Amino acid sequence: MSNPGAGVLAVMPLHTISEVYGETGLRERLLLEIAELPESDRLTQALELATELHRDDRYGREPYLNHLLRVAIRIVSHYEVRDPDLVAAGLLHDSVEDHAPELAGDRPGSPTDAALTELAERFGGRVAEIVAAVTNPEPDPAIDRHVQYREHVAASLDRAPLARVVKLSDFTDNGVGILYADGPAMQKLANKYRPLTDVYRELVNRQDTPLAAHVKQHILDQLDSADQRFAAILSAD
Repeated sequence: MSNPGAGVLAVMPLHTISEVYGETGLRERLLLEIAELPESDRLTQALELATELHRDDRYGREPYLNHLLRVAIRIVSHYEVRDPDLVAAGLLHDSVEDHAPELAGDRPGSPTDAALTELAERFGGRVAEIVAAVTNPEPDPAIDRHVQYREHVAASLDRAPLARVVKLSDFTDNGVGILYADGPAMQKLANKYRPLTDVYRELVNRQDTPLAAHVKQHILDQLDSADQRFAAILSAD
């Protein structure tokens, strides 16, 4: 199906674009959103790198890149953020966690450290710092993986206000968008994400979280929607 006009794409819900127009529609929406941002060429380069790294990855029924595109679009459109570093970090937020060896190449050191160095050289230190803050650590077999994830999120975002913006968009895409997940994955994701909504509420409400008051309220409303969906999914078990 051919994409609608730019005006329609600009107001269409992101998951609707995904369902109807797929990756092509999301790409067009992102390009519309970043056209007037500073350093739009650098953002296009970040999109190209994300496309290359995640080209074979899947996100349930769709290409993984769709998730990354929605995270970046939401940061610009819904959160009204014009900082290109945050948009680039949104596109690349899973690059180190999922593809550190490919990103690191022949650089010395651990794949994670080398990959972050590569990101810093390509896109600047702020982008690398944001991606580092939202990158999960290696699993600790002595700790329940969901508990480790929650503890990492709370500790990492406590001292990284910019990274909160990326992680909130990521969580919204996963949590509010949970109804678009494959059936068997819904309960697994609901169990993983439900204990995190209160953590994110507290982070949203912090004064140093760099978002406008009405944007923070929008995110809080989205967290309420996510809680309702988690409860419905888990009660149906």
